[in-house]
Amino acid sequence: MSDDTSLFGKLKTKLIERKQEWAREGRHLTGHLGDRSRDRLPPGQHEVRTWPVLDLGIQPKIPMEKFQLTVDGLVETPIVWDWQALMDQPPATFISDIHCVTAWSRYDNRWDGVAVSHLLSVVKPKPEANHVVLHSHDGYTTNLTVANFSAPDVILAHSWEGEPLTSEHGGPVRLVVPQFYFWKSSKWLKRIEFVAVDKPGYWEVRGYHNEGDPWNEDRYGR
Repeated sequence: MSDDTSLFGKLKTKLIERKQEWAREGRHLTGHLGDRSRDRLPPGQHEVRTWPVLDLGIQPKIPMEKFQLTVDGLVETPIVWDWQALMDQPPATFISDIHCVTAWSRYDNRWDGVAVSHLLSVVKPKPEANHVVLHSHDGYTTNLTVANFSAPDVILAHSWEGEPLTSEHGGPVRLVVPQFYFWKSSKWLKRIEFVAVDKPGYWEVRGYHNEGDPWNEDRYGR
């Protein structure tokens, strides 16, 4: 049994292999840099009005009564929030665009949830915490620097366009990091781990860029 099979179970193996092939080929790369102060659409992207569904072949269904979000690692105050604890936090609403590495972008998405800036004020990362690793219920992981995770518009979203996030789009809670390609915005979030040393995640070790800035076309490599 392969590592992927043991880790993810019923994966769409062909999808995984195809996306790795895209990384090797540099699919969708234009070689042009964008200007985020002027251009709303990053290079190589096209606007869509729908919200395409992309995942690893698993869409976990987490009942509200079993929901838990753990925040631990290099923090002063580790927490485990159940659904009620999450909903008891100060509410936040942000409107932002989605940019997917598969070359589509969707404008003006309304997210309701808990601002990461508030989360940080609760857990108080230690000075040596330089990175976060995001863990999802399907076994997926991805990584961010604490600096990028701390951006003012990053949100733990439980609702989209005024309705609870559906399972296919990462509900009950997903991260939304607007400044990066959407693979950095983990669906089905269950744990946020603060670490000193970077730990590239599922796609990052399979040829995707470690940062994922759409205006730099950070789709693959490094």
